[in-house]
Amino acid sequence: MEISSFLFPNQEDYPSPNFFSFFQDFDFPATTDTTVAAAAAPVAAEPLPKKRRVDDFDFDLEQVVEQGSLKSVEDILNKILGFDKEEDKTELKLDWSSQEQFTNQSVFNFSNQQSGLIMNEINEKVKPMAGTNNKRSRQNSAEFISTSEEESQPQQQRRLWVKDRSKAWWEQCNSPDFPEEEFKMAFRMSRATFDMICEELESVVTKKDTMLRQAIPVRQRVAVCIWRLATGEPLREVSKRFGLGISTCHKLVLEVCTAIKGVLMPKFVQWPNDDYKMNEIKHEFQMLSGMPNVGGSIYTTHVPIIAPKVSVAAYFNKRHTERNQKTSYSVTVQGVVDPKGVFTDVCIGWPGSMSDDKVLEKSALYQRANRGQLKDTWVVGNSGYPLMDWVLAPYTRQNLTWTQHAFNEKVGEIQKVAKEAFMRMKARWSCLRKRTEVKLQDLPVVLGACCVLHNICEMRGEQLNPELRFDLFDDEMVPENIVRSMNAVQARDQIAHQLLHQNHAGTNFL
Repeated sequence: MEISSFLFPNQEDYPSPNFFSFFQDFDFPATTDTTVAAAAAPVAAEPLPKKRRVDDFDFDLEQVVEQGSLKSVEDILNKILGFDKEEDKTELKLDWSSQEQFTNQSVFNFSNQQSGLIMNEINEKVKPMAGTNNKRSRQNSAEFISTSEEESQPQQQRRLWVKDRSKAWWEQCNSPDFPEEEFKMAFRMSRATFDMICEELESVVTKKDTMLRQAIPVRQRVAVCIWRLATGEPLREVSKRFGLGISTCHKLVLEVCTAIKGVLMPKFVQWPNDDYKMNEIKHEFQMLSGMPNVGGSIYTTHVPIIAPKVSVAAYFNKRHTERNQKTSYSVTVQGVVDPKGVFTDVCIGWPGSMSDDKVLEKSALYQRANRGQLKDTWVVGNSGYPLMDWVLAPYTRQNLTWTQHAFNEKVGEIQKVAKEAFMRMKARWSCLRKRTEVKLQDLPVVLGACCVLHNICEMRGEQLNPELRFDLFDDEMVPENIVRSMNAVQARDQIAHQLLHQNHAGTNFL
């Protein structure tokens, strides 16, 4: 910015004393013209003199002005500040530009002096507020300096902060020296079965390492999911056991359950479509109960949940609430098992307020039967299922005959196979007995994974710890329309008479 070079107006042209009122508060001692001339004389070949205080001048400013020796404000300032541009130009060897620079600097210094006096007066008035503002200013200045220093320094690679969590428990379990019984108690399966599951899921579950962190190993991912399903412990406990974050554990459980449902369910949960497998199942059921052409035993259980935010009435379980005297919400799991207790068909996730026959009508098994794929095959159910061309249900009326009692007893034996299978599944995977934290839309995936893991354990001969066994009870509600086919009524009566005449009917009802 260039300071303007025009001179101040002469006092004769502007006789107003407003500009000079600035000097009225100062007491200037009386001096002579000689003193003024001596004070104004420049010093050759020396640096410019320092600014002197106004009190150091020994001449009467008003007297000098009246005598006319100083014709303009510029002359006054030059005399006060010790500059005389008219004299000894040759001796100082200054050109016009240098002289103009000194004149402008004099005016600029005078303005700074005036501004300084005004600012001192303002600071005295705002002095009580200066502490807070100064502190804030210092903080802002420090932040600015710190930011400037960081920008000036060479950029370094940033490190990601990760909380240090202990993985001692999992490292101990994963060690080859860990006892087999303790491993089986923790994960409800042997180490060999656990390794098989990891191998099956490795291609789907494996993640790649990144520049920020290493990926969680496949075995640890699968272990987090299986231990969570087996114990039903909250996610914070899972986090402590495996040394991972709570959100990470929740994510791993859903990812592994999804992988189990997508990869292992088609292999381990299959309806016996070929005649050889179906005939084998029928033969085993006949050896068990004497009842012919039984292709499976059907049962429906309830899994408790936290009250959902939507459709609360649909998930309200009235029968469990009345029996336990506690408000209960649930979802249903319907399954068909073979004589070994392995699921061959499952239907998961329908609201707990639905009866067993309504859940059956919503299942894929019902659609398969309507297409004629269950011809000459019986699926045996309890009193909560209707009698149909392919569903064999017990007699429910009162005053039953001996033959009818014997038939119901054999139906109970077949039903026991399915009930025991559901009991073992809920005993192995304790999350099915507790109100789960899983969201309602994610629950079918988790329940489906439990059914698949149950089948794997049953197929591989994994024995259930006797301490985990419990009495499973689910209310049976007789459907309104208990008979759906008259042909099924006749077929059931024939089966009851055959059981009685072939001495397969028991006498436990007597």
